[in-house]
Amino acid sequence: MAKPNDKLSAEDRLIARFFQPLATHPGALGLSDDAAFIAPPAGCDLVLKTDAIIGGVHFFAEDSAREVARKALRVNLSDLAAKGATPLGFLLSLALPKEIGDDWLGAFADGLHADAVEFGCPLFGGDTDRTPGPVTISIAMFGSVPQGSMVRRAGAKPGDRVFVSGTIGDASLGLALRKGADWKLSAAQRQHLAARYLLPQPRNALAEAVRTHASAAMDVSDGLAGDLAKLCRVSGMASEIAVAQVPLSDAARAVIAAAPAMLETALTGGDDYEVLCTVPPAKAASFRAAAQAVNVPVSEIGVIVEGEGARFVGADGQALAFKRASFSHF
Repeated sequence: MAKPNDKLSAEDRLIARFFQPLATHPGALGLSDDAAFIAPPAGCDLVLKTDAIIGGVHFFAEDSAREVARKALRVNLSDLAAKGATPLGFLLSLALPKEIGDDWLGAFADGLHADAVEFGCPLFGGDTDRTPGPVTISIAMFGSVPQGSMVRRAGAKPGDRVFVSGTIGDASLGLALRKGADWKLSAAQRQHLAARYLLPQPRNALAEAVRTHASAAMDVSDGLAGDLAKLCRVSGMASEIAVAQVPLSDAARAVIAAAPAMLETALTGGDDYEVLCTVPPAKAASFRAAAQAVNVPVSEIGVIVEGEGARFVGADGQALAFKRASFSHF
């Protein structure tokens, strides 16, 4: 006797087994259609974002499929946090080499499901393909903000304070560890840096505080120095940053103490997925309090000024000169 799914294609069976359980919103139609639908909450705008991660570029072949899935989702969630947006859902496109089997897909779907539940963003649909190249995972994320309130990169004004969440540089130093660097760190320090590269911690709990306090914001994905320069450029402003005030973990401080040149890597290397924002001085204290209320650490690192560019000033009062201000794929 034929089973109910015998007439399904291999791709349909893959979708039904691994991804249909993630499509919990009625508008996803159980992934049975070519498209899905969603009505934004009343009085809200949709905020749209897409980012891809690629095997051999953003993660290693030996990385856990569960953690790869979570990273793919979280790099997009991070952008929504910096826009002050609440996640609503996502679309997923997967390009898989033939050696990827059910075990990998099962772990991948498990990780995706865990974070979809944690961050309240169900799957709405997507696409699956074969590829002769590495695994490629593309996610299109959508969220909502009250109409007209999305925080843009543009908007910074002279006198605004520059804030960043969490700590900077851990992921880029963790990547260097994965590539063979050795700074005689403790096991705990090595684990901290490696984990920060493998699995970002998006600051979605901070989204409302950003939306109600920040004049401009973005997430730090390509390096603090380069991303701040982008924000300044779009805002038509400059910034003065005190390097000593940039928040560093104990592990990052240990690396820089052993190899001072790694300070540049920490400031420019990327993959931090922290929120970078500018806040009017009258709102700075309230922003700190709002961040503390949701248990997200934030640090004031500098000020917006007239001019162009992002200037990072060391303890000696001299501006740092970077070989490359941020990561770039091109």
